[in-house]
Amino acid sequence: MYELFFRKFNEKVALTTEEEALVKQYLTPKKLRRKQYFLQEGDVCKSICVVEKGALRAYVLDESGEEHITAFALEGWTLGDLSSFIKAEPATWNIDALEDSELVVITKQAHDELMQTMPKYETYFRILMTDAYMALQRRTTFMISLPLEERYLAFTQMYPTLFQRVPQHMIASFMGLSAETLSRVRSRISNRK
Repeated sequence: MYELFFRKFNEKVALTTEEEALVKQYLTPKKLRRKQYFLQEGDVCKSICVVEKGALRAYVLDESGEEHITAFALEGWTLGDLSSFIKAEPATWNIDALEDSELVVITKQAHDELMQTMPKYETYFRILMTDAYMALQRRTTFMISLPLEERYLAFTQMYPTLFQRVPQHMIASFMGLSAETLSRVRSRISNRK
């Protein structure tokens, strides 16, 4: 169950077999059915997860109840409401499964213990957060500086498999567009080929 988790971990920080066994003691497998919540807005995010199989999304609701997708997570990706997880405050994100999913979950207590006792875990988490911050910075830059067609092309290069697994209206929401605008952009690009 933890194969992908440890493969991704070892890509960032190499663990010995003994260290993997130690970390494994702090992990919990979890299955979600499609549309089942991992986290709901207002609850404290008491754990983060790595997707072993499946797909998740994170979103916020505006005053009118419209969803605005903030993140996706496919196999090997990590997801949680980080502010809520770190500060133990109510979550602003909802996280649910887009597909039946298998997750590797680490609780806040387990995370804190590993941060204190295992320098390699602390290094792994720091790298994970740095990567997440850089991805957010790229996304923000694309959103405010690129024309729509270039933004779409950059998005398809960053997330090449997402379009086969996620409905177009959700991708539009993630990109800050209406579904109709995204459809027009895709049509213009395909007409140029």
